[in-house]
Amino acid sequence: MPPAAAKPPTSLRAFLLRAVLALGAGALAAGVHPPFGVLPGLVGYPLLMILAERSGTVRGAFWVGWLAGFAYFLVGCWWVAEAFLVNPAQAWMAPFAASLLPMGLGLFWGTATALYRRLAPSGLERVLVFAALFCALEWLRGHVLTGFPWNPAGAGWRAGSAPSQFAAVAGVYGLSLVTVAATAAFGPLFGPGPRAGRLVTAGLGAATIAALFVGGTLRLIQAEPRSTGVMVRVVQADVDQQSKWSPEAYRSIVERYVNLTSRPGARVPDVVIWPEGALPNLANRVLADGAWEGQAISRALQPGQVLLAGLSRGEPDPSTPTGGRYHNSLIALRRLPGPDAGMRIEDVYDKYRLVPFGEFLPLGELMSRLGVRSLVHVPSDFSPGPRPRSLTLAGLPEVQPLICYESLFPGFVGRSGGATWIANVSNDAWFGRTSGPLQHLNLASYRAIETGLPVVRATPTGVSAVIDPWGRIVGDKRLDPGESGVIDAALPAPLGVTPHARVGDLPLLAGLLACLAAGLLPARRRRDAVSSA
Repeated sequence: MPPAAAKPPTSLRAFLLRAVLALGAGALAAGVHPPFGVLPGLVGYPLLMILAERSGTVRGAFWVGWLAGFAYFLVGCWWVAEAFLVNPAQAWMAPFAASLLPMGLGLFWGTATALYRRLAPSGLERVLVFAALFCALEWLRGHVLTGFPWNPAGAGWRAGSAPSQFAAVAGVYGLSLVTVAATAAFGPLFGPGPRAGRLVTAGLGAATIAALFVGGTLRLIQAEPRSTGVMVRVVQADVDQQSKWSPEAYRSIVERYVNLTSRPGARVPDVVIWPEGALPNLANRVLADGAWEGQAISRALQPGQVLLAGLSRGEPDPSTPTGGRYHNSLIALRRLPGPDAGMRIEDVYDKYRLVPFGEFLPLGELMSRLGVRSLVHVPSDFSPGPRPRSLTLAGLPEVQPLICYESLFPGFVGRSGGATWIANVSNDAWFGRTSGPLQHLNLASYRAIETGLPVVRATPTGVSAVIDPWGRIVGDKRLDPGESGVIDAALPAPLGVTPHARVGDLPLLAGLLACLAAGLLPARRRRDAVSSA
C-alpha cells in the first residue's frame, strides 16, 4: 500500500509538526535561488511530496502544499513590500503586499499537492506524477491572470551554470520538470517498498542531475563567444527611488545620466542604454522643442550614436478621464550630424505586459474606492502597448526590448523575427538592496539561454550587466545596487536558433504527458489486476 493510504493525524502535535515541515520544505526550496544559492535546499521538493502522500485527506494535502508555497514565496518575494515603502502614503500597503502575494501564489502549490493526493499514485512511478502535476501548476502560475513566473523551480540553477543550459532545449519550465522529478526521486528512500527499487529510483534521480551537469558543461566547453562589432554602453546612475521624485533632485539626475553617457572610453559606443524610467519626467517634456534636458542629452551623444532611453510618455485620448493615455516606453533616439542638429526619434516600444498594482490596478474602480492606487507617477495607470516587437535601427542589429517585468516571461522573444539581441531595461530601484534585483538578473539571464540571444540589461541602481547567449555575464562586469558607472562591452553575437526558440513549450508538454502516463497507467493496471483477481 502506498504512503498515501496513511491514516490522518488526530493530535494537535502531529498537525503542528506537519505544518512546520511544510513551511520548512518551502523555505528550503526558496533558499536555492539568489542570493542564497543553497543547492541542498532542493530537498524541499521530495519533502513536500512525502508530506502530501502522508496527508490523510485531499484537503490536508492541499494545506500542506499551500503552507509550503506560502513559505517559498514569502522568502522569494518579500522584497515587493519595499516598493510600497518608497512613498510614505502607501507604506500601509507593504505588509499586505508581503503576505497576500505569497498567500495567493501558494494556491498553485496547494492545488498541485491536492491533485497528487487525489490521484494517489502508487509505486515508484509516483515521483513522475508529482513532478508533472507540480510543474503543470507552475506553468499555470506563469500564465493565469497575466501570470507571475517568479522563481520557477528550474531557475534555482544559477543562469550560466552547467545545469541551466538545458533551458536552451526545454526552457526554464522544462528544466523545472527535470529538476523536480530528479530531486523527488530521493523521496521513496524514506518510504515503504522493495529496497532495491527505491535505490534504483534514487539512482536515476542522481543520474539525471549528473546528466544536467555533464551536458551543460560540454555545451559551455564548446561555446565560442563572438562579437557583432557593435559597442554598447550600459548607464547606471545609482538613482534610488525614494529621492527620485524630489524636484530638487531632478537636475542632478539628468546631469548624472548625461555625464555618464558622454564619459570618454576606449571606443565610442554605438548604442547607449538608459534604464526603465530613467528620468522622473514624461518624454513629451524631456524631448520637447527647446527643453534643456533634451539639449543636454543631445550634446552628450556623438553624431550617429543611438540612445535607448526608458521613459514614460503620454498621448492624447479624449475618451479617458484624464484626457490622455500613458505608456512605459523604450524610446530609440539618434543624434543627428552637425553641432546643433539635435536628435531624431527612430522608434518607440511601449511596454505590453504591465505589473499589477505597480503599473495598473486590477478592478481599478473598486480598488480606488478602497484607497488603493498603482505606484506609477503619472495622472493615471499605464496603458499596455501592442504585443512585443523588435525595433529596427539603421546600421545596427535588430533589437527586442523587454521592459522590466516582461523579462520574466519565456516566449516573449521568438526567433521568427529579425531580433539578434535583447535590451532589457528595468527599474529595480523600487526594491533597494534586497534579494529582488539579484533574482531578477538571474531570471532575465534565462531569456538569453532560451533564445540564444545576448541580453543587455540596464537598471537605475543595480543589477546592470551584458549577458552572453549562454546566460553568463560578459567579462564578469556588473553594476550592483548602490554603484554608479558604465559598462562598455562588445555586443555578443547570437547563436543559432535554439530548440526552445524553435518549438517553444512542446518539449515541456510532451514531458508532462509522458510523466503522467508513465506514473498513472501502471497503477491503473495494478488496480485492474487486483479487482479482477
